[in-house]
Amino acid sequence: MNIALWIIAELLALAFLASGAIKLTWTKEKLAASGMGAVEDFSTGTVKTIGILEVLAAVGLILPAALDIAPVLVPLAAVGLMLLMVGASITHLRRHEAQAIVVNLALLALAAFVAWGRFGPQSFTG
Repeated sequence: MNIALWIIAELLALAFLASGAIKLTWTKEKLAASGMGAVEDFSTGTVKTIGILEVLAAVGLILPAALDIAPVLVPLAAVGLMLLMVGASITHLRRHEAQAIVVNLALLALAAFVAWGRFGPQSFTG
C-alpha cells in the first residue's frame, strides 16, 4: 500500500504542479480560451491564489516525506487538495459543467486516499 500511496501522491503532485504553474503564468483570457472557463467567475488575484495553493499542495505531497522533514505535512497537503476540489466542484456545478465535476471528484477521491493512508495505516510517524 505504501507504493500505491507514493504513486498516487506523485501523480497528484504532477497534475497540480502543472495546473498551478499554468494558473500562475497564463492570463485569465488565455486560461479561459484554453477551456478553463470557470476562471471568468474569479478575479485575477483569486486565480493566482488558487495557482499558488495548487503548487504548494503539490510540493507538500512529496518533499516533506522525501526529505523526512515534517512528513505530517503530506496528509495535510492532501486535505488541502480535497478542499480545493470541493470548491472546484461547487464552481463547476454552478456552471453546469458535469464533465469537470467528474474530474474534480476523481481527484478528490485520490487525495482522500492519500490523506487516509498517510494519517492512518501508512503514516510516516508510525
